Amino acid sequence: MSFCTYSGEITANMYTSVENQFITKYLPQADGDAVRVYLYGLYLCQCAQDFDAESASKLLRIPMERLREIFAFWEECDLVQILSRDPLFVQYLPVNNAVGKPKAIRPEKYADFNRAFYKILQKAGKDFKPYEMQRIFEFLESQPMEQQAFLLVAEYCARKNGSALSCNHILNKAKNLCAEHIFTYEQAESYFSDYNVHEKDLSHIFTLLGIYKKPREEDYAFLEKWISRGAELKAVFAAAEYLKKGTLQTLDAVMEELFEKEAVTEEAAKEYLARRAEVTDAVYKVARKLGVKVQNPRPYADEYCEKWLERGYDGESLVLLASVCMRMGYGFAEMDTLLDGLYRDGIVEERGVKAYCAARDREMKLLQRIQSECGVVKKTQSALDMIEAWRGWNFSDEMIVEAAKRSASASHPLSYMNKLLSEWKQAGAFAPSEIPERTAAPSAAFKSEAAIAADKRTEREQFYAARRQRAISLAEEARKRAEASEEYRAADAACRKGEIDLARAEIYTPQQAGELGEALKRAQKERADALARLGLTDADLTPKFICPKCSDTGFLPDGRACDCYKIK
Repeated sequence: MSFCTYSGEITANMYTSVENQFITKYLPQADGDAVRVYLYGLYLCQCAQDFDAESASKLLRIPMERLREIFAFWEECDLVQILSRDPLFVQYLPVNNAVGKPKAIRPEKYADFNRAFYKILQKAGKDFKPYEMQRIFEFLESQPMEQQAFLLVAEYCARKNGSALSCNHILNKAKNLCAEHIFTYEQAESYFSDYNVHEKDLSHIFTLLGIYKKPREEDYAFLEKWISRGAELKAVFAAAEYLKKGTLQTLDAVMEELFEKEAVTEEAAKEYLARRAEVTDAVYKVARKLGVKVQNPRPYADEYCEKWLERGYDGESLVLLASVCMRMGYGFAEMDTLLDGLYRDGIVEERGVKAYCAARDREMKLLQRIQSECGVVKKTQSALDMIEAWRGWNFSDEMIVEAAKRSASASHPLSYMNKLLSEWKQAGAFAPSEIPERTAAPSAAFKSEAAIAADKRTEREQFYAARRQRAISLAEEARKRAEASEEYRAADAACRKGEIDLARAEIYTPQQAGELGEALKRAQKERADALARLGLTDADLTPKFICPKCSDTGFLPDGRACDCYKIK
């Protein structure tokens, strides 16, 4: 501060100079508060005495927040520079050096516009700042859009955003319309009338989907896409009504199905969706009977149920067949094979299916009696086919059970039963009293070629199972020794956590990956040291298989049998 200063009386009688450019270019476009603040700040610039922003706020009866907003407006005009916002400290700049100065705008030119625009803001519960209004005026001065067209844009934005309305949103929407060469009131009215129609349609779609919110601007892209690809609006309604609940994304997936099936009219869409509902219902009913958990029904519908229904099987018949398949432990693929066979045999209509299921039910009951006599007979399609064949040989259930009793000690009862019944058929013995006395008792040594092959497979599997079990047992024993050590457990837990943290960092925070990698290395070393003190290594915790080619499984990666079995 200078050692000389004016007295208070001299300062009070001095003058504050205001550049004419400020008066001609800026003052007409600023509100009263903005002008008061600018002039009072200009006056304070030539006063040597200290005078802070809080004092100016109280003197001018303008809140501090409003004071900051006003100086932000003058800063956008390049008339001041805000050096500090808290505390507020402002440096005034020469008016003739201003770069961001607004264009000369005549207030009377926008008198009607202002009245209409402020009504829109009032309905939305908003109050734009002077500098925001300045941006709007500058847009109207620089763009060929009519004032009334801009008001339609503002009204649209206010309706869409309500109290969240912003100057940026209005200006961005107006710029987009200008990019589409929409400048006049008539053009804007036509644009928004189409929008209003779509708004009603989209609101109806939301209602059908159970979405209880207003459509957003980005939601219209879905409707525009569907209509542009040729879908009738009523077809879209039909798809939404079919879903009953969901999002526009799930509706879009259904619409893609309709486009794929070329069902884009209302009638075609309803027909396809009704069929889709029938097929989906069949998928879930069959899945429940089979005990299969289905999350997405479409793959099952496309591969299985749609084909079954097209062949003429109804929902009830499919449920009956699924009940039979469930007792056999079948899934969708096995049931499909069964239905292929039935279709070839001409068993399609409900009566034929019921007769087939009843016959299968009787066969399964008989198979249960055979199991009670033999104990080791599995419930397979092959076993049921054999029972059907025996009945075709005119054997009664009593004779089949008798054969089962005599085959109980055989290593493969069904094969021996087949042999016995074949002999009895040749001998014309169809009752227990007619069975020839010379029929030999079953030998445990009796084996068919299939049984011999099965025994060889079992022997091979047991050989490799014993090998693998030895290796696994040694590794498990070593792991138990290690986990008995508290030092090892702590180091191992640190390693596992470090691996997870490093993997997560490599995806989300790569800058931390280096540090976490070093931490993991330290934890790994601590774990190795802990194992060494126990006389172990990491390799000891992993099974050491004898054959490195097949890992003691008996099969190479390409599916061929390994030759290590030859050296057993």
